[in-house]
Amino acid sequence: MATATFRVWRGDAKGGKFQDFVMEVAPGMVVLDAIHEIQSSQANDLAVRWNCKAGKCGSCSAEINGMPKLMCMTRLSQLPLEKPITVEPMRSFPLVKDLVTDVSWNFRVKEQIKPFRPRKPDAPDGTWRMDQKDVDRVQEFRKCIECFLCQDVCHVLRNHHLYDQFIGPRFFVYAAALEMHPLDVEDRLKDLRKTQGIGFCNITKCCTKVCPESIHITDNAIIPLKERVVDQFYDPLKKLFRVFQGDK
Repeated sequence: MATATFRVWRGDAKGGKFQDFVMEVAPGMVVLDAIHEIQSSQANDLAVRWNCKAGKCGSCSAEINGMPKLMCMTRLSQLPLEKPITVEPMRSFPLVKDLVTDVSWNFRVKEQIKPFRPRKPDAPDGTWRMDQKDVDRVQEFRKCIECFLCQDVCHVLRNHHLYDQFIGPRFFVYAAALEMHPLDVEDRLKDLRKTQGIGFCNITKCCTKVCPESIHITDNAIIPLKERVVDQFYDPLKKLFRVFQGDK
């Protein structure tokens, strides 16, 4: 067996530091396996959040060697074991303890987004008719496991802390899934522009890079939403029409 050093963040909201743990690693192990072994044999009070260990619950999000990842999907064979492997909590959210952060802000944000509102049935039997291509378009967004790695890496939240003005890439994906749904008739563009801060995104694609479900967050969700906002609020003819309606 090989030996590796894990440099794990220990502490809470008041402060903390990295602590080194040396352990033997076996073939096939992932970072979460190592954290569990450390918790079991060297630091029984180490706090870590996890659930499925299959890359589907999004619970074990952390930063591994400075990159937001799921611990259960990061194999040790992918990491340089000759150097200490740093494992620390997501930096964009308040620290609870050790590797556990408070992500409850995300769920409060989700409640602010207008829910799905379908149009009236268009068939005699009370059902709807949709083109398959329109259905397929939103299926990608439904793969999101709400690990919030995209939220963690987004500089608008991570560096500028605009939590009261910006909902983040995860919820632009959620809004896109609703806005692009072939049956939805709700209007969310004004909210996206005024209170949800889509204009703050400068499409660096860092969110897309860290998505464990390989969702094309920037290209397929954020950019199309930006285009809709621009068409609605900055098109000269539509802007003139709104003036006559008294809506700014």
